[in-house]
Amino acid sequence: MALATFGAGCFWCTEAVFQRVRGVVSVRSGYSGGQTPQPDYRSVCSGTTGHAECVQVEFNPDVVSYRELLDVFFKTHDPTTLNRQGADTGTQYRSVIFHHDEPQRAQAAEYIEQLNRELVFGRPVVTELAAAVEFFPAEDYHQNYFNENPGQPYCGYVIAPKLAKFQKEFADRLQ
Repeated sequence: MALATFGAGCFWCTEAVFQRVRGVVSVRSGYSGGQTPQPDYRSVCSGTTGHAECVQVEFNPDVVSYRELLDVFFKTHDPTTLNRQGADTGTQYRSVIFHHDEPQRAQAAEYIEQLNRELVFGRPVVTELAAAVEFFPAEDYHQNYFNENPGQPYCGYVIAPKLAKFQKEFADRLQ
């Protein structure tokens, strides 16, 4: 198994997407990239800890490649908005890839360069690329959030449409 860590705004959305990718074994919502020891949701939401809401994805590289995970990551959020995804604003919602080794760093950097060269989004990609540091799992009530709270308004208005788009575009990669 291998690990990938991505921040793409609200971790509830990101978690729900990656949970549906064939070859993904587990997805944990959490915080990474900041300076505060033992961050929690309230402190991260304050924007003062430096952490990003992110997900840690455990995957089987014999089934899904890191490159395919990058494809899902970039096609399921807006990597051109600095410290913002939709109505969520602040550094905790930044687009970030925490690479776990040199091959991941190189693949992510090349992917970003390709997106920018081909003007895929019409604007430059601002996704941060950083070495993986300590990952702090979010509180239990954040784990598996969409699946356990489908009737919650945020899930219906924000996550469900994102999942529908994802499932249509990535039908061949669903579990």
